[in-house]
Amino acid sequence: MEEFRIRPGSFPRFALAFAGPLLLFFLVLLLLGAILTGSTVGGVLVGLAGVAVLAGVLVVKHRRLVSGTVVRFSGEGVSLSDAHGFSVRLLWGDITRVGVVETQSADPRWIGRRGGMRVRTQPLRATGIIGWGTRRTPERVPGWMRRRLAAAPVDPATGRSEVAIPLGELDPLWERGPMGAWIRRHRPDLLGG
Repeated sequence: MEEFRIRPGSFPRFALAFAGPLLLFFLVLLLLGAILTGSTVGGVLVGLAGVAVLAGVLVVKHRRLVSGTVVRFSGEGVSLSDAHGFSVRLLWGDITRVGVVETQSADPRWIGRRGGMRVRTQPLRATGIIGWGTRRTPERVPGWMRRRLAAAPVDPATGRSEVAIPLGELDPLWERGPMGAWIRRHRPDLLGG
C-alpha cells in the first residue's frame, strides 16, 4: 500500500474557486463601510478587513483539507478519505476511465441580483479516476451536496454509484509519477499503455 497527500502550495488554486464571492463580498462591505464611515477610504478598509477574515477562514479550511485528505493505492484498488468523513473506494476492475473530476467545495448557487452582478463558487477541476465504487458520506452534509451526490449515475448491474477520485488535486502531474505507475501496473488500458 502507498499513501499520497495534497502537495504544499495548493492554496492559491483552492482560493481561486472563491474569487467571485470574495469580490462580491468586498464590494458589499466597501459600500456599507463607506456609508457607515462617511469615507471611501473607510469603506475600502472595511472591505479589506472583511475579505481578510474570510481569507483566514479559507486558509484554515485548506489546512484541514491538506492534512486530512489521503489517497491510498493497494493491490485491491484506490481509496480516498478526508478530514470531513468522506471516503470513496474504487476497485481496479471497476474503474471505467480517467477523466475530468469536478470537486465542489461550496454551494454552487449564484449569489447576487438577476440583471446585476452575480457570482458563485467554482468547482475545482482536475484529472482523476472515475468508476463504479462505494462512497461514505458524513451524517451532516449540506442539502445541496446531498442532492448532488444522489444525482450521480448508478450502475444498473451492481447498484453502485459512479464515484471519482481527483488525483490531480494531489499532484497535477500524477500520470507521470508514482500514482500513474500504480495505474499502469494494475490498469494499463486507462493511460494508454
